[in-house]
Amino acid sequence: MNKRKFVLAVLTAGALSVSAQSVVPLQELYAQADRQSRKINITRLSLDAADEAVGAAKTAMLPTLGVSLNGSYIGDATLMKRNFSTSGTSDVVLAGIGPQRVANGRQPTPHWGNAFVVQASQVIYAGGAVTAGIRQAELGWQMASLDVEKNRQEVRFLLTGYYLDLSKLYNRLTVVERNIDLTRQLIQHMEARHRMGTVLQSDITRYELQMENLRLMQVKLQESVAVINHQIATTLQWADDTTILPDTTALLQECASVQAMASLEQWQQTAQAGNLAIRQSSVASELADQHLRSVRSASRPSVSLIAENRLFGPYTSDLIPVDANVNAWFVGIGISYDISSLWHNRRKVHQARYQSLQSREQQAFVHETVENQVHACYTHLLTAATEVDCQTKQQELARQHYAVVHSRYDNDLALLTDMLDASNTLLAADMALVEARIDMLYYYYQLRYLCSTL
Repeated sequence: MNKRKFVLAVLTAGALSVSAQSVVPLQELYAQADRQSRKINITRLSLDAADEAVGAAKTAMLPTLGVSLNGSYIGDATLMKRNFSTSGTSDVVLAGIGPQRVANGRQPTPHWGNAFVVQASQVIYAGGAVTAGIRQAELGWQMASLDVEKNRQEVRFLLTGYYLDLSKLYNRLTVVERNIDLTRQLIQHMEARHRMGTVLQSDITRYELQMENLRLMQVKLQESVAVINHQIATTLQWADDTTILPDTTALLQECASVQAMASLEQWQQTAQAGNLAIRQSSVASELADQHLRSVRSASRPSVSLIAENRLFGPYTSDLIPVDANVNAWFVGIGISYDISSLWHNRRKVHQARYQSLQSREQQAFVHETVENQVHACYTHLLTAATEVDCQTKQQELARQHYAVVHSRYDNDLALLTDMLDASNTLLAADMALVEARIDMLYYYYQLRYLCSTL
């Protein structure tokens, strides 16, 4: 094998070992998270509960209907004088008959009683409490829906961070593996020269120490890869031994889209319109307004339609009971007003009003916070893009330097150590460029996260 083929084989050995693994696109992680993430599923259950709460609140507009049925044993009535004596007689006025003298003591009474009552009512006006309660339930559903989307964005951003960290780690691992191969070949070459007496043992020892450091670095990188793989697998409910390799081609395409990114004003407009924290603060502000309306309704009268039918027996309202069933019904309008609410509810109204004002201030504060976060992230993105340009230039220079040294090495004008140094410089430049691109992608994805568009 000639010198050129030897160097190319060493440089490509590490890359082949990594690329043999399976590639998982980032969008596939997103789709799997939507189906399997426990954090998202928890908020989906909250959304289902909020949907039921809306239905429960709307039932307040429906009429109420109550039915009662009971039977009883009625004891004998006892007629007594005012001094509680049961002797003698008492004058009793009987309906339709007039005054009658009745002997005191036990009076014959029907013993078995029954009652069947049907009551129905329909609220006509409750001071706005019913509509406010329904609106609060609907806003609660909106908040739960935003929580689902917020958790989805958080999980996606978390997976994005893991994904980009994996890209960095695999890139570093590739460079370390290449350096291990290069160092191993260098040690073999120096040992051959040591046998010829042209290299000292101390020079070999120095590179052996470098080899051990590289192997330790390789183990640490592999352990970091395993940790992140486990975190992703746990989040997505995958098997613990799942190995994920980032799609570098798709990441490079994303880098190209970042270079044609929108202006700061466009990012700010998108964030102000779509950021979930802003949208949630808006819903919270309206919730506070509806709570104020609900509290105020307690100081207003309520009006209801009322209907009742009562079937009961025996009739015991007179002294002489009637052993018969009596049916009576009525329909009317009921008005109730708690006068004490004028002073009992005043403090609650003031409290709810301050809470409404606080929610509006909180909404404005969230707008300011998001604006600052977008500005800072966009600035970091521009800096990262500049770094990518610088690293691209350094990579070009490293490639040119490598080409010069490689040409000299082919013509026996440079040592193998010079060739290996040039190779290491090129590998380091490649690694720095990849990591700069990943950093730029991170700020890009963070901007999308702030705009809730992941």
